[in-house]
Amino acid sequence: MYEYAIAWEWLAFAARWFHVVTAIAWIGSSFYFIALDLGLVKRPHLPPGAYGEEWQVHGGGFYHIQKYLVAPAQMPEHLTWFKYESYFTWISGFLMLCIVYYGGADLFLIDRHVLDISPPVAILISLASLAFGWIVYDLLCKSPLGRNTWGLMAVLYVVLVFMAWGYTQLFTGRAAFLHLGAFTATIMSANVFMIIIPNQKIVVADLIAGRTPDPKYGQIAKQRSLHNNYLTLPVIFFMLSNHYPLAFGTAFNWVIAALVFLMGVTIRHWFNTTHARKGRPTWTWIVTVILFILIMWFSTVPTQLTGETDAAAVAPAFQQFAGNPHFPAVKQLVSTRCSMCHAAEPAYEGVVRPPKGVILENDAEIAAHAREIYIQAGRSHAMPPGNVTDITPDERRLLVAWFESAVEGKKQ
Repeated sequence: MYEYAIAWEWLAFAARWFHVVTAIAWIGSSFYFIALDLGLVKRPHLPPGAYGEEWQVHGGGFYHIQKYLVAPAQMPEHLTWFKYESYFTWISGFLMLCIVYYGGADLFLIDRHVLDISPPVAILISLASLAFGWIVYDLLCKSPLGRNTWGLMAVLYVVLVFMAWGYTQLFTGRAAFLHLGAFTATIMSANVFMIIIPNQKIVVADLIAGRTPDPKYGQIAKQRSLHNNYLTLPVIFFMLSNHYPLAFGTAFNWVIAALVFLMGVTIRHWFNTTHARKGRPTWTWIVTVILFILIMWFSTVPTQLTGETDAAAVAPAFQQFAGNPHFPAVKQLVSTRCSMCHAAEPAYEGVVRPPKGVILENDAEIAAHAREIYIQAGRSHAMPPGNVTDITPDERRLLVAWFESAVEGKKQ
């Protein structure tokens, strides 16, 4: 049974790699087409129906690109659709959510000092929140408010901030940020699947049938693409945030999330304005730096202000690790070899917060992270980094024996 932990870790790695590959493909094509669209130039010699053109050079060749707002007079023999990048990015991301957060709900998803719920309930809340996000967003876009693009985006920002706060009232800080990214990414991918691609198919079908396509389908798709454009960078931040506890490990993490969305807007505004040849608004970078400094401050607000409390009770899901005969020796080992970094106030020079927010100072914390200790310091030599605390082979064997005997004991 203990080999299951190793297999599960590799499965998570494979899903993460798959997710990164598909996300690169989706974001890369999305950013390229946004830049292309903004850089189009109208010239008198353009064919009928063409909106603009762009000349580009790459890889030793020249590219001449023309855009039609509705469709060309005749359908080309080969038409490339950009959709599967989005679909597989969401599928792989959801697979990671299932493997890491649903499979490890007791540790990574649920914080019983925030909300004491069972794993099935937490998973149902997670799934419902993703569906809720798309339904609310889609209704707002189709409402009269949807005719005002920037007014709509302001309301959507309020919804995102509310969700940021709401997730921190339900899950661990790490899971809250991950879910906020999943919430936003679900809206983005659903935009492609439910609106953008179907609208494009309607236009293509009308053209093949000899009908004049309705321009509204293109306008609706463009509005959803604009939303995706401004949401991309925050999603990347939230997906990477699980490696940086300074982002999620504070009572003000939802405020940090709200500021991250604003930074996504300021950064993309600079690129969009530049690609549209409307100047280089340097003020956006000044605002971005100010927002980032605020984030840094919120990440280090003293615990006296946040009201943080310590908890030492061992959760039922981890009792077999705390009750194992090897545990007293393991606790001594961890306090000797790991506590200088994995502490509420790390003593190791240059470490100001425990890596990945993992604190190993009491029975509950050590037992809850048994699988990570087993993999990181027992079955592999990843921890401590560079073996800076001189953990011995016998000590690593102790960690392996502790975890494996605890798992076997539970099985029996």
